[in-house]
Amino acid sequence: YTVGSRKSENNGVYYADVRDSSKPLLITKGTGRFYRLTWDDAQTRLVFFFDDTPPEAPSTPSAPTSSFPRRRTAEATPTPPSVSRAKPRVYLWQRPEDGKSAKTAVQVLGPDTPGIKPGWQIVDRGGLDFSADGLKLNVSAAPEPEKPTPPKKSSSPTEKIELDLWHWKDEMIQPMQKIRAGVSRNRSYPGVYLLDEKRFVHLADEDRALRAPDHGDWAVGSSDKKYRFQTWESPTPSDYALINIRTGEAKPILTAARSSLAASPNGKYAAGFEGKNWFCISIPDGKKTMLTAKLKTSFVNEDFDMPMTASSHSQLGWSKDSKHLFVCDKHDIWKLAPDGSEAVNITGIGAKSNLRFRLARVEKDADDGVPERGLDTASPWLLTAENLTTHDSGFYRMLPGQTPKLLIMGARGYGTPFKAKKADTLVFTISTFTDFPDYYVTTNDFKEVTRITDANPHRKNYNWARAELIDYTSSDGIKLQGILVKPENFDPAKKYPMVVYIYERLSGNFNRYHAPVVNRGQTISPIWYASNGYLVLMPDIAYKVGAPGPSAINCVLPAIQAVCNRGCVNENAIGINGQSWGGYQIAYMITQTNRFKAAVAGAVVSDMVSAYNGIRWGSGMARQFQYERTQSRIGQTLWQAPMKYIENSPVFMADRVRTPLLMIHNDADDAVPWYQGIEYYLSLRRLGKEVYMLNYNNEPHNLAKSINARDFALRMHQFFEHHLKGVPMPPWMADGVPYLERDEEKEQWKKLFTPTK
Repeated sequence: YTVGSRKSENNGVYYADVRDSSKPLLITKGTGRFYRLTWDDAQTRLVFFFDDTPPEAPSTPSAPTSSFPRRRTAEATPTPPSVSRAKPRVYLWQRPEDGKSAKTAVQVLGPDTPGIKPGWQIVDRGGLDFSADGLKLNVSAAPEPEKPTPPKKSSSPTEKIELDLWHWKDEMIQPMQKIRAGVSRNRSYPGVYLLDEKRFVHLADEDRALRAPDHGDWAVGSSDKKYRFQTWESPTPSDYALINIRTGEAKPILTAARSSLAASPNGKYAAGFEGKNWFCISIPDGKKTMLTAKLKTSFVNEDFDMPMTASSHSQLGWSKDSKHLFVCDKHDIWKLAPDGSEAVNITGIGAKSNLRFRLARVEKDADDGVPERGLDTASPWLLTAENLTTHDSGFYRMLPGQTPKLLIMGARGYGTPFKAKKADTLVFTISTFTDFPDYYVTTNDFKEVTRITDANPHRKNYNWARAELIDYTSSDGIKLQGILVKPENFDPAKKYPMVVYIYERLSGNFNRYHAPVVNRGQTISPIWYASNGYLVLMPDIAYKVGAPGPSAINCVLPAIQAVCNRGCVNENAIGINGQSWGGYQIAYMITQTNRFKAAVAGAVVSDMVSAYNGIRWGSGMARQFQYERTQSRIGQTLWQAPMKYIENSPVFMADRVRTPLLMIHNDADDAVPWYQGIEYYLSLRRLGKEVYMLNYNNEPHNLAKSINARDFALRMHQFFEHHLKGVPMPPWMADGVPYLERDEEKEQWKKLFTPTK
């Protein structure tokens, strides 16, 4: 433990054996700060930082403090608000075998340590930990911060030039550089102290990512430097190489790869996903072996419909002994030998039963145990299971070499289980779309599941909601699902107004709890609307490359018809709501159909031509990648397919709109440029269409201030109430709000927004 005293000369690190009452041993002392105590796996060696940098300004002495050692501290610490002037050193201490006699800790890393580049220093921001083989100490370095230069005194005032130069060869455009400037100034780079050679080695820099392996001398390094300019690529490719951390020897293994590599615990293999298959690279010879090319199952996510490299189903990781890699297809878990000699479907029954099996990552009580490196294949596995048609979920137990055995299954969602430290007891949450995730407890066999919390007892006092799945087929012949939310007191003989909420695929959220809250994402609360006499439909949307707008129409209208065929919908009172990507689709759909009697769209992209060369100000990135490769799914550049950009842009078809539209687009939107909302508003206004645009001043893409979120939720409800239920227009809809009267107009909400005692 450390001691921080009011008299700094008494500061130090001490060791006490808690098994007896012996006097604590002094490990080291000095004027400064000792921190980040970290053991190796065997708890025989201890390392820690020491900083004797005097404070830049006097401060009030603090009370004595103490901190206790952690096993490993590989995680990155938060970036400080400003560059630290501290110059920490690293000390190493050997624990005595008898627990009574001890040598003083010795400094192993400091300004004069061999291997540290001139102008660089050891920093504490990257953590401090031993490798598993005990031969290496992971610690980061960074360039020494520049000392601030005092401003020059001038007898005459001078004007300061404010200029950003946008150069065509910049790796990152100026807005990206500006956004990342703070991170860049405080960035640290992984290095390693070789305990046997007593020297430091710089591993990573601004052009290469590299970290020391837990075993051996060969590590997997990556660099995206050649591809950073290509900000329209998603994900950004990287080149990979095997690097000997002692000699610096490099062996290139992959070029322009879009998959990361996962090293095995023993450091002898690295696995990755390429195209449609998993592969393995042996270390250090770099031999590449395809592991799944001959298997008759697909490891690609079949629902991935963006014009970019398809993602794989999940990778579980390596076994502890590094003899097998565990990966998933749509349904099952596979065990793969790194040399390609074995590929076994270990769950076996997933595809036959239409179940998706995944390993349950059981959270354990935090302790000082040895960090888990690799999957334990000698013990039973707890598996999560989901029926891909009904979305029922549950748990299975799988013993080594045996078929999974059902423990529990039902129409509900289960949270991550937490295991008791000294008992075979699990605690987890159970929820549905409308049932709060209360906690339950059980034993490993799940024979008795006991509810232990009732966190929402007031629900019984309200007309809540019920949710069910609906099946439908898109106009393109694709089998899809949607979630239909109905009032708890639903009357099948009654016809209800309905609001459709859209984004992409939503049916997977069927067992995720939805609270009746004001949504800062500027969308409806399904539970609240159902409770107040609406049906809410949340359909899946599947996309075709080059046709995002038509894809939405082809999926949403059949879903609406499937619900209308039940006879419970007032077909003259159907509204629609969506934000961001959902807002774009709504803006497009109302140019193609008059099915909706009211539409509320947030952060609308109305003109893909002008938006294509815009900036996402939150990240500083150019928006081109979004239209070519990701969510907008055009699949080609503006110059390759200009008509696709026009055909999918609602602003070019604004004259067709017959649906009253309420938009929200805030002037500080950091994702979608707010001029996109202005373009659509001005077009519809010029054409004499009923359109309103709400701009909450200085608010970002999603509303940050709760008072604004409540204001929007109320106005959206009033808009739907008028158009879907015939409630009279509120004054802001009937007459607008003149700029000079806008503060006075908000007084109407004062009573609603004032908390009651």
